[in-house]
Amino acid sequence: MRDDVLVFDGVAHPFNFDRSNYLGRGGELFANHLYAFHTVLTPEDEPKLGPEEFLKEWHPEEIRRMVFEESDTDMLVSMPLPLTDLFRDGLSAWERCAELAEQDPDRTVFWGTVNPLEGRRALELMEIQVKEYGARAFKFYNVRYDYGEPFPWRMDDPQVAFPIYEKALELGVNLIGVHKGVPLGPQPIEATQTWDMDGAAANFPDINFVIFHVGLPFIDETCWQLVRYPNLYASLAATINFVVRSPRQFAEWIGKLLFWCGEDKIVYGSEAPIFHPRWALEAFWNFEIPEDLVEGYGYPQLTEQAKRKILGENLLRLHGMDLEETRRRLAA
Repeated sequence: MRDDVLVFDGVAHPFNFDRSNYLGRGGELFANHLYAFHTVLTPEDEPKLGPEEFLKEWHPEEIRRMVFEESDTDMLVSMPLPLTDLFRDGLSAWERCAELAEQDPDRTVFWGTVNPLEGRRALELMEIQVKEYGARAFKFYNVRYDYGEPFPWRMDDPQVAFPIYEKALELGVNLIGVHKGVPLGPQPIEATQTWDMDGAAANFPDINFVIFHVGLPFIDETCWQLVRYPNLYASLAATINFVVRSPRQFAEWIGKLLFWCGEDKIVYGSEAPIFHPRWALEAFWNFEIPEDLVEGYGYPQLTEQAKRKILGENLLRLHGMDLEETRRRLAA
């Protein structure tokens, strides 16, 4: 990167795609869908991994090397997945994510995760992840499975979701992310819609909620929510990776977000190791919205100031971290 830009990657997963980790056909579909994302969105002039190289157990050291040593990334969120009904360890085990964070504690932030449908057990695990492993936020998935059948829950459910938010606040955590849009494997698409974010944001104004993947394909609905609730944010994870393969489409998405919610409510995420973070970072830094979209739709231009905020400063602020103090700490 250039001009001392601080890059804070909002999501990387130490996946375990080993076939012994799959729980039935659903896990296989989910894994193959992620591999398809890797092959389709990785640019033609960048290395693409074969299935045997990608569908394996990824170790924290590999993620660390890809993000910190092979790209201009300064900080990282180590993020688990709680899909224990599709994969034996959830696919990206929270314990493995905590291990990744421990390797570079000054540069890596651990987000926890639980299954809210497990009630008291979920609340107890939240406490363990925060008090014993230093979780700074939580990430949730609204589609669970029971004997292979989808069993969704909503972010505005007073019985399932609200106790989780109350527990987070009790633990001093005010940052929560949720997978929205981008239905994977056997997930029913209606369960990935963003309608339930209104109730979550309205009832818990002291919590900042991050809508991952900007809710694609529900980008317009997401924008209407972002503009109405000051505590809703959007993550470009698995969206920024369209910047090379589908630049016109990406321009429309980022243009809509800038138009509706502005540059302060968008955060970056690489989704490593699905995508190598280097090429998307470089392409985003050099990207401009075509003038016909700026003139025709009124989209603000993607300025250097906006890029700085999106690539790191916004997520830093959501974690309660000061930019200049962080610069000094990383330089020490």
